[in-house]
Amino acid sequence: MKKIDLIEGKKLNLRRMTASDTESIVAWRNKPFVVEHFIYKKPITADDHRKWIAEKVETGLVEQFVIVVKESGQEIGSVYLQKIDYEKHSAEYGIFIGEEGVLGKGYGSEAMQLILNYAEDGLGISTVDLRVLEDNGAAMHVYEKNGFKIVEEKECSYTEDGKKIIHMLRG
Repeated sequence: MKKIDLIEGKKLNLRRMTASDTESIVAWRNKPFVVEHFIYKKPITADDHRKWIAEKVETGLVEQFVIVVKESGQEIGSVYLQKIDYEKHSAEYGIFIGEEGVLGKGYGSEAMQLILNYAEDGLGISTVDLRVLEDNGAAMHVYEKNGFKIVEEKECSYTEDGKKIIHMLRG
């Protein structure tokens, strides 16, 4: 298992998230266009994020990175692996792009490829799952292009506002 602080890509770098990123993470995560596609829709606070860092990131249950556009140095969002289980070699994937002006430029797809490569090569994780809202067709398309398949579940789950949650698996 080899944890690293910087993952370099073609158009992006992923740098390990720190507590100093709290203000940006909270601002991005609470933007309406981000919340619209999140399962957990309640606003988060800086205290919520600091608790996340203490209980999840610092304990090794989460590997979280800030997405940085190489050309401009602009920080645009975050990508992460959570619920990491090193014995089962599994984790759950998550991402949010918090800068609306960069959507549709392939950054989400590249960030996904970078962190999935890191999961496999650096952390020994062979199975990654994710949850996505059924009405987020663009995200589902990207996930399918990157090897995720829909897992048919006997019981469906829904968000508080009634949107169906789709479970996808890779590996």
